[in-house]
Order: sequence, then structure tokens, then C-alpha cells
Amino acid sequence: MEIRTPLRLLRRAILSSRHTDAFRSRINCFLTQSFVQSYLATPRGSDEARLLRSGRKVYSQNDEDGIIAEIFRRIGTASQRFVEIGAADGSENNTVWLLLQGWSGTWIEGQSSLTAVISKKFETYVTSGRLAVFNAFVNRDSAQELEQKALFSDIDLLSLDIDGNDYHVIEALKKLDARVVVVEYNAKFPPPHKFIMKYNSNKNFMWDMTDYFGASLTAWDELLREKGYRLVGCNITGANAFFVRNDLASGKFCEPLTPENHYEPARHWLTSGFVSGHPPNVGEGHFASS
Repeated sequence: MEIRTPLRLLRRAILSSRHTDAFRSRINCFLTQSFVQSYLATPRGSDEARLLRSGRKVYSQNDEDGIIAEIFRRIGTASQRFVEIGAADGSENNTVWLLLQGWSGTWIEGQSSLTAVISKKFETYVTSGRLAVFNAFVNRDSAQELEQKALFSDIDLLSLDIDGNDYHVIEALKKLDARVVVVEYNAKFPPPHKFIMKYNSNKNFMWDMTDYFGASLTAWDELLREKGYRLVGCNITGANAFFVRNDLASGKFCEPLTPENHYEPARHWLTSGFVSGHPPNVGEGHFASS
């Protein structure tokens, strides 16, 4: 049974009332933090071998920044290079925090309006050669073309979130050797259920906001095991799953490395409560890591 169910009811009552947006935002943040603190106080949430307690939002949508940092603390880095497919406008994704800390890599985004924003906002990083930006609709065919150009070679992190053909894109790759792979999973279907959205080749495909998208955690686990990866955790909102290459995963994460052990149910209602204070202003090139 989900803990702190009254918090969800209180949230619903407040958000449907006539309070100001600022007030609702503060209450929403408080309720999210209350749930997260309560969950992390449980035996499962406080288990140091799990990744849940390391979750933290800097520029990610939820708590992915902290989990990614903890994974690399345990396994180390090699190239400090990333590829993110579905980068949006760059202000809130899984790799912008890495970029600001000195990593380099590639962002691929299907909407030209968003890549235009990236090119302007992150001009300093693009000009310096630390960030490459591509406007491309990634499907099975284009994924193979990108692979042939060695786009996925010598990278530490591959992050994928395109709200649809995600599974089919990874399936199409002939060789995958990133140290870490982060994918969005469809938490509507818990283990051992295997769900995979039918491939859609329409370049104008847009997620219709229903539960028909992506793939279940079990489906992802089966596919990425075949490609040499093990599931090491999921984030608290039940949005993203984290896979580590076989040769790096042993003995460093909560065993067993299975969907049954690491599945987190859909708690997408938490997402709007993950705030990082003031609105993000990234890309100016003035960030200096300690």
C-alpha cells in the first residue's frame, strides 16, 4: 500500500481550490517533500545499496541528477561524454547538470523550435565544441544512421526519453557500450508484465498523454540484458530506469538486479513538486564547479 495517501488527497483539495498559483506551488512542493522524506525513511527507501536515497533535482525533471551522480560515484567515469535523445530546450533534462560540471556531449531533439532555443541559450558551449545539437526525429532507421557515425561510441551516459518509440530505438542499435543507460519506462505495467508500444514510423508522431507509450520495466530489462546491461535502480516517481554495463555493475548496487526488486510504481503526481528554487537560467557559461 502506498504510504501517505492522505497527502495525495490534501494535494488534490488544495490544487482544486481558489488559491493563488504561488501558494499552490509552495503547498505542492511541501507535500512532495513530505512524501519523499517519509518514503526514504522506510527500510526500502533508506537502504544504502539502493539509489533512491541519492535522488536530487538540480536541472533534471525529478530526482535523476542525484541518482546519476551516485551511479558514477560507484562505477567511475571514462570519457565524461553523454548523448541525450529528447533533450527538450535544455533547461530541464538528465545531462545539463553534467554539461555545467565540465562534461561534453550531444543533444538530439525532434522539435526544431526547441533546438533553436538550445542553440541560443547554450551558444557558449556549442561554440566551444563541448555541446553538439541536432534537430532530428529519432526512429529505428535514423538511430542506425547515428550509430554508423559513431555518435554512441566512447560515451559514459546515454539518456533516452522520446515518449514513444524509445524501446525500438535501443533495439535497433547494433552495439551499445555506454557505461550507463537511462530510459523512461511505463510504470503502468509492473513486473512481470511485458508491454511494448507498437513501432510508429510517423515523423509527426506525438504522445497522446495516455498510458500507451514506451515499454514496461520488464520489457526494458529483457532487451538491455541482451545488450549487456543490468538494471540497478529506478527513481522515486516511477519515470526513469537506470542500467549499468555488466562489467561495471557487479557488487555495487542492491541485489538482485531485477525489475521485481527495483520497480517503482507510477508516482507522476510528485513531478510538479520537484522544484529547485528560482527558475533555471542555464547556458550563460559562467558556472564554475568547485
